[in-house]
Amino acid sequence: MSAHSAEFTLSTRGKGTYEITDEVKSVVADAGISTGTATIFVQHTSASLVIMENADPSARTDLEAFFDHLVPEDTPYFIHTYEGPDDMPSHIRMALTRSSEVIPVINGRMTLGTWQGIFLFEHRYAPHTRRISIVVQGESS
Repeated sequence: MSAHSAEFTLSTRGKGTYEITDEVKSVVADAGISTGTATIFVQHTSASLVIMENADPSARTDLEAFFDHLVPEDTPYFIHTYEGPDDMPSHIRMALTRSSEVIPVINGRMTLGTWQGIFLFEHRYAPHTRRISIVVQGESS
């Protein structure tokens, strides 16, 4: 069994989804793993990862609107607002999604579906630099 790891940063412009599929594909290709898994992890508590529709951006717009409705920023009982009104809602949105994704690798490629992409889901209004770690492990080619 072999393993390969990499990290990269992504600068966001604030709330929204940012596709990272190509960056992860590049790491998987560099790993030389023919059969195994790719684990992607975001090292933050106010951003998350989602596998989502990547053909029609309106699907992601709807996802973002749903989370704004599900966890509104004007919730009066939130206490953790040290960094502003989007502080606690961003943590809850992260907890409701994921901080990591595991994707099978077969024949040296991730087995994402035709319309699937990997996205960083930024939950804060302000721009941030997010760190993402990837580990690809399995049988070498």
